[in-house]
Amino acid sequence: METFADRVIAFNKNLHLEARLPEGIRVMNPFTENPEALSTSSAFYRKFYNDNRKRHLILGINPGRFGAGVTGVPFTDTKRLAEKCGLTIHGINTHEPSSVFVYEMIDAYGGVEVFYKDFYINSPSPLGFVITNSKGKEVNFNYYDSKALQKAVEPFMVKSVRAHIANGIHTDVAFVMGSGKNYAYLSQLNEKEGFFERLIPLEHPRYIMQYRSKQKDHYIEKYMQAFRQRGCSSS
Repeated sequence: METFADRVIAFNKNLHLEARLPEGIRVMNPFTENPEALSTSSAFYRKFYNDNRKRHLILGINPGRFGAGVTGVPFTDTKRLAEKCGLTIHGINTHEPSSVFVYEMIDAYGGVEVFYKDFYINSPSPLGFVITNSKGKEVNFNYYDSKALQKAVEPFMVKSVRAHIANGIHTDVAFVMGSGKNYAYLSQLNEKEGFFERLIPLEHPRYIMQYRSKQKDHYIEKYMQAFRQRGCSSS
């Protein structure tokens, strides 16, 4: 019988963006660029999603270079992958502040086994974007930081969110990491497409770690309070 894990793994294997991107912006596909991302993420999903439970969706923005860009697992750098999930990528060691917050939040919820039974984290764009800065270095780029990019990838994002839902997601409520531009855009998109009955905004982990790290416990509790607003969801 096909499981939630099987559907997510198939989704990741077949990710491909056909869109003309603005000049200077490149799509980042961890599943083709990093040889171990697909196998490692597949092991992750088989470990925590090898069932047919429905989950609630938490939407980020798009993958970053040091989290999902390496591991293939959203908001999971190699340190958290090893320490919290028991999986390793040999020869690569990444640290992403967003991942630190997310896994402290997961610990507050009850740990990875409990959390991943209830939630699935992904993004409206499951592929990332990078741009070359003035120093010639590639840096992360958010889909909403360019109106041209946003317009170019919107069909891909609509298709991706529908695929997330089809994989086994409750549609009563979804959670959005990024209470500013990400939530504003996804609210409009949700109103047009009717993905979810409602969206609940939460501050993005990167924002919390960069600007509000001393109030980290407050934001973890805010996440817990938001999660309590969802309905009971065993299936």
